[in-house]
Amino acid sequence: MSGDHKHDFPSLRSGPHGHPVCSECGRTIWSDPKIACAAIIPMDGGIVMIQRAIEPAVGKWSFPSGYVNRGEKIERAVEREVLEECGLETVVARLIGLYSKDHDPVILSVYEVNVTGGVLHSADNETLDVGVFGIDDLPELAFTHDRQIIDEWLNSTSAAQ
Repeated sequence: MSGDHKHDFPSLRSGPHGHPVCSECGRTIWSDPKIACAAIIPMDGGIVMIQRAIEPAVGKWSFPSGYVNRGEKIERAVEREVLEECGLETVVARLIGLYSKDHDPVILSVYEVNVTGGVLHSADNETLDVGVFGIDDLPELAFTHDRQIIDEWLNSTSAAQ
């Protein structure tokens, strides 16, 4: 590959709506959000949690989660992330909710999944440990929204019964 290859991208300027625009044609450059997925895994009277080995919140506990790859179906992504992080084969049961915040490009999709196989263990370098915890005996949670998500899952579960 030649070292003298150059890209001739036009310069961008700030647009009136907060998004950059092309200085040559005025076209708006839209930055798309990033989709992440997380799994609530009921097991042995509790839920599966992973202890994070990566920032943010190293050492704290959350749901198995990760980013959805471009072109990947979200339900397959959550099943993939669970297998990669904690060794469990799962199938999506239902959507719990979508979560977003102002000024945060990440949209989190949370699913309840059912275990179909595998053995619970810390399966990758993003996970320090895994465990099953009772809802009333959770470890230190990584994110403030984790408790809200658990409560919404519990409410939706009891409403369905």
